[in-house]
Amino acid sequence: MYRTSSDSAPLPAGAYPKELLTGFAPRLIAWQREHGRHDLPWQNTRDPYRIWLSEIMLQQTQVSTVIPYYARFLERFPTVESLAAAPDDDVMALWAGLGYYSRARNLHRCAQVVAQTHGGKFPSTVEALAELPGIGRSTAAAIASFAFGARETILDGNVKRVLARVFGVEGFPGEKRVENAMWTLAETLVPGPKASDADVSAYTQGLMDLGATLCGRGKPDCARCPFASDCVANTTGRQRELPAARPKKTVPTRRTWMLVLLDGDAVMLEKRPPSGIWGGLWSLPEAADEPALAERARDFGVTPERAASSSVLAPLTHTFTHFKLDIEPRVIELKRNAAPLEVNDGQSAWVPLGNIDAYGLPAPVRKLLDGLRGPLI
Repeated sequence: MYRTSSDSAPLPAGAYPKELLTGFAPRLIAWQREHGRHDLPWQNTRDPYRIWLSEIMLQQTQVSTVIPYYARFLERFPTVESLAAAPDDDVMALWAGLGYYSRARNLHRCAQVVAQTHGGKFPSTVEALAELPGIGRSTAAAIASFAFGARETILDGNVKRVLARVFGVEGFPGEKRVENAMWTLAETLVPGPKASDADVSAYTQGLMDLGATLCGRGKPDCARCPFASDCVANTTGRQRELPAARPKKTVPTRRTWMLVLLDGDAVMLEKRPPSGIWGGLWSLPEAADEPALAERARDFGVTPERAASSSVLAPLTHTFTHFKLDIEPRVIELKRNAAPLEVNDGQSAWVPLGNIDAYGLPAPVRKLLDGLRGPLI
């Protein structure tokens, strides 16, 4: 089991009631078995592959959003070996729309490591799991708990919210000293050696369920919570204050111009570099301003003689975690009788608008192209 370093921040002022510390796991397990979620598609299995896939998809993403993606991935890649052997484009296309695309790249790399280095079997310890691409400490603990019955603690966003409210943990959970204090607290709450593997799994699932179903961000359902009478946030009316919010800072706005180059019913797409924003996805050619975008069009061989028309589409705004992106789309339609523009570099492709589902596209680009299917064809 992980241990926090000796210089971790102390637990919040005042000793936690012993009865709450010792009774936390049994009460949570009992609540989960009666009121928790039991029919999610990745539950009721010890298959590390399915558990790992769900845990990666669930990072910063709601269950309702994940379920259809999870089903499609399992249908296309039923084993870790099949995922490892898949082309990058196939993986990114299936992931498109789920966001946080570094997860998809790490997912593919992790499958390859498991297949090639571990003989297709996930390691069973938290330490070994955490060495795999895209698997952090909390995700490793969840996999070890659900797949192998390990007595490990998780600490995702839902769990941080539960602990902050029930135990009155002050400070923003994303701050290192606060997070370390939460790890220390979370480790003291894990069921002891006398607990069965089923108890450990129910406890881990209970932490997730409580944060997702009752102890939500906006309006926690305190009346139905098994810890209502002990919860610091509930008994002091501080549900809105705990956990502390991220310190506010100005979110910068960036601007980009995108070229929508149409040849009949086909659009020109470019594959983005493997790292960075939308890494590995297909997108529209971009530039930093209007003149640069015109230059990009010329690079593709677009001349006044070839162009039938050009138009300006309404701008789109897409919000990332740390900034906003304003997108300025510019459409150029080629003449129907013009010789097609050839692309042979492997990083550009003419794609029929009716076939864009086969390509991994960022959500705003997909939205933009979906809007073109009717009026411009």
